[in-house]
Amino acid sequence: MGAVVDKATNVDNGQVPEQTDISWAIAFRVSLAGVRRRFGRSMITMTGVVLAIAFLSYMLATESIINALVNLNDDQLNTRLQQMGINIFRGVKTEPMTLLLLGLTLLTCMVGITNSMLMAVTERVREIGTLKCLGARDEFILKTYFIESSLHGICGAVIGLVLGLLVAISVCAYNYGHQTLLSLPVLSLAGNLTVSLLIGAVMTVTASLFPAYVAARKQPVEALRVEE
Repeated sequence: MGAVVDKATNVDNGQVPEQTDISWAIAFRVSLAGVRRRFGRSMITMTGVVLAIAFLSYMLATESIINALVNLNDDQLNTRLQQMGINIFRGVKTEPMTLLLLGLTLLTCMVGITNSMLMAVTERVREIGTLKCLGARDEFILKTYFIESSLHGICGAVIGLVLGLLVAISVCAYNYGHQTLLSLPVLSLAGNLTVSLLIGAVMTVTASLFPAYVAARKQPVEALRVEE
């Protein structure tokens, strides 16, 4: 009875009663519907993630494969490796400039995701305002935009790491022959793929925080200022 009186008092004072918290499952379904409605834009956003993670996955996988070939200590294979510019005495090590290039690529991808989601927030002010007028809380808006942008990144990261791995195996098989497939360092490759996926996930989740916050802070009255 006391709770009913408190809610009635809040309404009399012009305050909206507290809404029931909406689960992550419902927020996920709403976010997935948003991705489907804007499939073209979602594909453009994911393309940047795919290319960045594919580059990272390719570099890590190539390094593991070549080091595994060096460890075979096969004379004919060593000759081929040396012809390709590989130092068989120290193996393959990622150069500092390559690491810098990787970092810049991932940073550019992260900025692209943030920019794309901020544009989506600007275009969907009326939608956000309508949801808030219907009782949606800031937490719900935050969840939906956070999940939507994270979906872009994580799906793109999975596609990118698979693409990078396939390209690395194909290039090494072309350059060094069938021994590439016979001596694939499965554990090392699995570790590299895990690192690539984690980096992609952390990058996209980080990039999604600010757009989700901006969306959650939009006020319902702003929707009334948007011209059709």
